[in-house]
Amino acid sequence: MSEQKKSDAIELGVYAQDNRASGLEPADIVALALSLVWLAATGAFFYFAGGDGEGVDFDPLTFLMTFLAVAMPVALFWVGASAAKSARIMREESTRLQSAIDAMRHSYIEQQQNHGLTVRPAMERKLDQIAASQKQAEHAIATFATTRTAASEAAPTALPAPAAAQGGDDQPALALGTPAEDLEPPLATADFIRALNFPETPEDRDGFRALRLALQHRSSAKLIRASQDVLTLLSQDGIYMDDLSPDRARTEIWRKFAAGERGPTISALGGVRDRSCLALTAGRMRQDPVFRDAAHHFLRQFDRSLSAFAETATDEDLSKLSDTRTARAFMLLGRVSGTFD
Repeated sequence: MSEQKKSDAIELGVYAQDNRASGLEPADIVALALSLVWLAATGAFFYFAGGDGEGVDFDPLTFLMTFLAVAMPVALFWVGASAAKSARIMREESTRLQSAIDAMRHSYIEQQQNHGLTVRPAMERKLDQIAASQKQAEHAIATFATTRTAASEAAPTALPAPAAAQGGDDQPALALGTPAEDLEPPLATADFIRALNFPETPEDRDGFRALRLALQHRSSAKLIRASQDVLTLLSQDGIYMDDLSPDRARTEIWRKFAAGERGPTISALGGVRDRSCLALTAGRMRQDPVFRDAAHHFLRQFDRSLSAFAETATDEDLSKLSDTRTARAFMLLGRVSGTFD
């Protein structure tokens, strides 16, 4: 490690400066004291036991063994001192690393908490928008119900007038008991598709207009109410259709499904790949009987409406319908329930 990197590491607290580098440490003092004692003891031994030394030949092997006997303990003293210093350094490094890990853990926890505080307001705003949209839709439904009641009360006195005015027209009159929806003009394809996607925001006037028109027709009203039920139940688990990006299936596959074909040939309709949404929905289907009944009711209504819609719809209409929130809910619930198996 270069001097610059080492100084940066010291500033960051990874390494601590050795303030005792210029002085002796306790281990060095102990090793030095033992070395002096040992040398003094061996010197005294040779002084008192060596004699006058006259007439003794020099023996290299004896000299080597004597030198090792004197020097080896001294070397062992300093090796022990070095090991003691290394152990102390390792303990200090371990303590510093543990402190750094604790600081990183606390920093990570604080970041997660701060991130949650910043994300929560956005989620609350989204939930408020959804609640406002639902209130607007309920208000529109209530307004339509009031208008529908007034129109049905006035219908018995207003219907005979066209028959009297026609006189001898060849067109036969409708029989008594004809359903009121048979007298209403058919719902435009664009309005039907727009209603299945529901209003984007509380200010989406075109979306609410299409929703009111769709609710005036019995078949489309059943599908829309069933779709609204499952979308509301899915939102309780944090599953929103705007967050899904399913694989787009070809229009001929939608037509095959509308014609009643089942099996692997229409498996591409289950294009939802989000594992978390699939797992949450599957768990809700198993554990919540209310959700399971609402999901099966929605799947039946969508199947019936799609069969009728595909008879007159173009490929472009089917492509637009497959991109609505209702169609995405159908893909999700159909894959979970095994409709496309």
